[in-house]
Amino acid sequence: MPSESKLRIVFMGTPDFAVASFKSILEAGFKVVGAITAPDRPAGRGRKVQASAVKQFALEHQIKVLQPTNLKDESFLEELRELKADLQVVVAFRMLPKIVWQMPKYGTFNLHASLLPQYRGAAPINWAIINGETETGVTTFFIDDKIDTGSIILQKKEDILPEDNAGTLHDRLMEVGASLVVETCQQIVSGTVKRLPQKETANLKPAHKIHKETCRVDWEAPLEEIHNLIRGLSPYPAAWTHLVNHGKEEAIKIYETQIESKIHKQPNGQLLVEKKALKVAVSGGYLHILELQLPGKRKMKVSEVLNGLNLDENAHLR
Repeated sequence: MPSESKLRIVFMGTPDFAVASFKSILEAGFKVVGAITAPDRPAGRGRKVQASAVKQFALEHQIKVLQPTNLKDESFLEELRELKADLQVVVAFRMLPKIVWQMPKYGTFNLHASLLPQYRGAAPINWAIINGETETGVTTFFIDDKIDTGSIILQKKEDILPEDNAGTLHDRLMEVGASLVVETCQQIVSGTVKRLPQKETANLKPAHKIHKETCRVDWEAPLEEIHNLIRGLSPYPAAWTHLVNHGKEEAIKIYETQIESKIHKQPNGQLLVEKKALKVAVSGGYLHILELQLPGKRKMKVSEVLNGLNLDENAHLR
């Protein structure tokens, strides 16, 4: 088996979540001979064309970057072959065709932010919180021809804390995942890597891509379910709802809430202001809104919002 310094790795990824693993691989002494990432795209309010986080990191470390639009394009495949990778590592990238993932002699493995086979799909961190889980984790697995179904290499569990949102959990799993990626590379180098087939059970929960309608709050849902939806979508893409006030209706985003279990007679969605606090009546109690964003405004704590928000007695969310 080759040593860390002789193993030729091609890294594939796009966002910040992937950079942590990329960085850890280099710090562990492995040789990354190329980085595959998404094409530059317009981003931000100015819609300026920006390179991905992985591209920026690769260029800072003088690592060759490939940005294919089509992963089956022959010119890309030829460039990939020329890198002579022994192993490909994938973190937060897209689905690979067989001709790509089977190219290196030691295969291609992926880091996924769940305890597979649970939460296969594009948004495992969000859905674990939305569904009220108290535990998740990260998994490395060898890629096969389906989505997130390949043989498991390593897993590490991580608690989901009551105060977590998708952002805080993302950041912890990013670091835990980076160390698991390095450990996986080390096992492959030493020849001690094991493959555990995923068990197909009847109660698997998916983590499909989140759409705009997924993020809309249903105020008829139970208290805790609404709270979990909001924290599972915070800070991005954010839960949203319609504020009905003074005969006007406009969409707002909600980022942080707190539960107050209490029996009441207010209709679901009714807004109440009490001592610089804003809460909404739902089944089983009240949801205190702590942070939100009004149209055309920045994200604000509710105390700031109430300074300039005049609610009528029938103001409600729907």
